[in-house]
Amino acid sequence: MDPTRAFVKNVKRVVVKVGTAVVTRDDGRLAVGRLGAIFEQLEKLNSRGFDVILVTSGAVGAGRQRLKYRKMINSSFADLQKPQVELDGKACAAVGQNGLMALYDTLFSQLDVTSSQLLVTDNDFKNADFRAQLSRTVDSLLDLRSIPIFNENDAISTRRAPYEDSSGIFWDNDSLAALLAMELKADLLVLLSDVDGLYSGPPSDPRSKLIHTYVKQKHQKAISFGDKSRMGRGGMDAKVKAASNAAYSGTPVVIASGYVPNNIIKVLNGERVGTLFHKDAHMWIPVTEIGPHEMAVSAREASRRLQALTSKERKKILLDVASALEANEQFIMLENDADIETARDAGYDEALVARLALKPSKIRALAESVRRLAEMEEPIGQVLKRTELAEGLVLEKKSCPLGVLLIVFESRPDALVQIASLAIRSGNGLLLKGGKEAKRSNAILHKVITSAIPETVGPKLIGLLTSREDISDLLKLDDVMDLVIPRGSNKLVSQIKNSTKIPVLGHSDGICHVYVDKDANLEMAKKIVLDAKTDYPAACNAMETLLVHKDLLASGGLQELVKELEQESVTLFSGPRVNGAVNFSKANTFHYEYNSKACTIEIVNNVDEAIEHIHSYGSSHTECIVTDNHDVAEHFLNRVDSAAVFHNASTRFCDGARFGLGAEVGISTSKIHARGPVGVEGLLTTRWVLRGKGQVVEGDKGVVYTHRDLLMSNGSNGY
Repeated sequence: MDPTRAFVKNVKRVVVKVGTAVVTRDDGRLAVGRLGAIFEQLEKLNSRGFDVILVTSGAVGAGRQRLKYRKMINSSFADLQKPQVELDGKACAAVGQNGLMALYDTLFSQLDVTSSQLLVTDNDFKNADFRAQLSRTVDSLLDLRSIPIFNENDAISTRRAPYEDSSGIFWDNDSLAALLAMELKADLLVLLSDVDGLYSGPPSDPRSKLIHTYVKQKHQKAISFGDKSRMGRGGMDAKVKAASNAAYSGTPVVIASGYVPNNIIKVLNGERVGTLFHKDAHMWIPVTEIGPHEMAVSAREASRRLQALTSKERKKILLDVASALEANEQFIMLENDADIETARDAGYDEALVARLALKPSKIRALAESVRRLAEMEEPIGQVLKRTELAEGLVLEKKSCPLGVLLIVFESRPDALVQIASLAIRSGNGLLLKGGKEAKRSNAILHKVITSAIPETVGPKLIGLLTSREDISDLLKLDDVMDLVIPRGSNKLVSQIKNSTKIPVLGHSDGICHVYVDKDANLEMAKKIVLDAKTDYPAACNAMETLLVHKDLLASGGLQELVKELEQESVTLFSGPRVNGAVNFSKANTFHYEYNSKACTIEIVNNVDEAIEHIHSYGSSHTECIVTDNHDVAEHFLNRVDSAAVFHNASTRFCDGARFGLGAEVGISTSKIHARGPVGVEGLLTTRWVLRGKGQVVEGDKGVVYTHRDLLMSNGSNGY
């Protein structure tokens, strides 16, 4: 549940208002399917014990459609050639209200819900006795589990024009809904519209951003409204005015889309849907707080300032970060200990708790890794290729930062340090979202690192997201964000890939294999298998499946490997071909990442069967073959289609630091852009720089192309 929506736990009475744009289709006819979906939600709330009150618009529009049709079929061809007089709005309201309630009663009857109609006018609310009786009547209806349906009685309203007069106690059905919410002491008002909520500008403008929580002091003068409702008399301006009045009188309001399935249920479940208006919103969200879009733009601007620095200046930032980590070791440990205690109290698995831990030795190791990164060759502005296109016309291909990265990572807080230092080294802006288990550790590490960034660049180079909902907003910013790297479960990676146009780089599962061939040195195999499984069982490059050649079963090699693993308290699971040969539980599936001291063992007939197994059940991460047969090894290395393939070496070597990359943002199993451990190089792209002396194309008449490769001087770059 979104923290700003926690109040819904105490909601008992809810007023739902459906606008004309929700009630009707573009052609003016009633949107029966959409209304049916909304009424099903109201029935669910009613059956769950909520007091549901409905306020509806649409009578005038529905009546106009019906009267136009009736007038057309009763007119002669000559009559239709004459200028058509606009229909009387009050007559339209009278006709439309009848049809509207007939449909509503039919829909509710199908759901076994009783509804009731109450038509009111502005003048009614000037009478105190009327207001008291209205409350008593509504209370009685709700006690009988009937849903009261309110609408302004436009047919007899004394307004000068139902679409223009904004005077009185209420002036449209949005303000009527707000008035009823206050009069009837509702706990929540939901205003359903044809857009997702309140935007910073017209919703059709791609620069406009959805405002999740309205803060009057922040948004009142900063929002520009688009056109009013396509059919009704109001629009978003009217909704905001009504919502503000209700919210600051004590009734929270959510403006949400009536087009999205189950939006009302989502609001009552505490999901961050639409725009919330609440009298205490200014206490939750500081007026000066920037949102995800502003964070991304700020990171982009800071990255450009970072790129403008000299190589020596960028190197100094990393050295300062390393020193800051060591200087603040005690504070980091204090916050990390609090995260570990919270995780244990919550009953988290010890494997996850182990990933959380930041020991002093780990912090010092992180500082040293940042220093090593600082000492690496300057990555930005390297000339990768220089070509003479024609005499005096020289083209260069140069390395440059990607721009702004969004990285969602798991519970390991040390990942934040690695990712942040790589972003600085590669000149990229960065937005981070870590696991909630490491919330305090991530916050202190972010503070320590950004405090080391000079004002000439600015601490907004690296932003730390605290809400999961911010991620969904950022995934829409394909005009600002350049790459998303999710580090987590298959579900997380799939959700992100399906939710954005921004390129996504990363892996989900780390299902790594070790294949022990019949020609393997058994002592070597024991060491590699043990290291691959027990050095760090929770790592994504840990072995999850051990494949053993069938000949090792007869020779006793399999039993020796099993004995070594069991001595290290590794829980073993068997594949179908191992069953009976050794005595342990059967694996439910081969495609499984244990993240603990457990693994699956299976027997294969030969190296090709091992390769087929890896392709069928692996995750294209890291695979290893243990053998002294050179030809078999080369066959395995060339045929296995994974990001990293090893011969006689533990899978645990698949790591950015161990590869000499300094650090890594993750290990990619993608095939586009970067694959395997992603270090600085994987966070760079290229651009073309052309230097000439006034040359023009002119249909290529005056250009003699040479396309001659030129030698490049070492360390040449433009930064």
